[in-house]
Amino acid sequence: MRIHHLNCGTDCPLGGALFDGRSMGPLGHIVCHCLLIETDAHGLVLVDTGYGLRDVAHPHEPPNSRISIPWRLMLNIRLHEQETAIRQIEALGFRASDVRHIVVTHLDFDHAGGLEDFPNATVHVMQREYDDATGPHAGIVARNRWRTRQLNDVHHWRRYGARGEPWFGFDAVRDLEGLPPEILLVPLPGHTWGHAGVAVRQDSGRWLLHAGDAYFYRGEMRSARRKCTPGLRAYQRLMEVDATSRLANQARLRALSIERRDEVTVTCTHDPVELERCQAGNPM
Repeated sequence: MRIHHLNCGTDCPLGGALFDGRSMGPLGHIVCHCLLIETDAHGLVLVDTGYGLRDVAHPHEPPNSRISIPWRLMLNIRLHEQETAIRQIEALGFRASDVRHIVVTHLDFDHAGGLEDFPNATVHVMQREYDDATGPHAGIVARNRWRTRQLNDVHHWRRYGARGEPWFGFDAVRDLEGLPPEILLVPLPGHTWGHAGVAVRQDSGRWLLHAGDAYFYRGEMRSARRKCTPGLRAYQRLMEVDATSRLANQARLRALSIERRDEVTVTCTHDPVELERCQAGNPM
């Protein structure tokens, strides 16, 4: 399998290095790291979609906007058509119909905005995430994170429970319908109750774990001492549904990234340095 590392959304929050740990100016740089996987017999597989074409064209169209104005202002979201997954896939010489499967870590607005750009794809998600995203939304965070308008025209869902054969000590969901056994959903609740990582076994035998929003900053992995910028630390707290679960799973991921560093590469969605190193073929 060949894996392409895409940035399908850019946020530039006010605070610079207080968010991304390296910007010299007043604005930070946060990415939306998605995977495009070329498989031999199962077509193209996307892991998350970032923002989609309809987000770019009509982000705040009433009555139910695709992206909430307060969250767009808070994150300073930059919407560019060339960054959408569909346009990047086309630039690689593929068509939307070549994407047969999309595996989502969760359905927050910055992860699920492009689902409708691939109407023929089967979308794989944890059952709890689907229920929470499509059900009643109580509280300001729930109303702003899950945007039902992004999901209305998605019809090919496959939903999974939260138990499966263990993977490096984590519960894993195997046998995703229509997908090879080298692609797994790994439940990592805390950011949302239905949040999951996506593990991909590469041809080399090494695993890549896309941990979604289980952590946000490179300093939270690969070292016994956790480091996170103030901005991202605060945003993680704002968006979590359960601090105990989130921090416990983050600690387990940190241990995995240290103890199994020769077998598993762990990356997240929003860290630009991790994305750049994956794109350069030198993952952390």
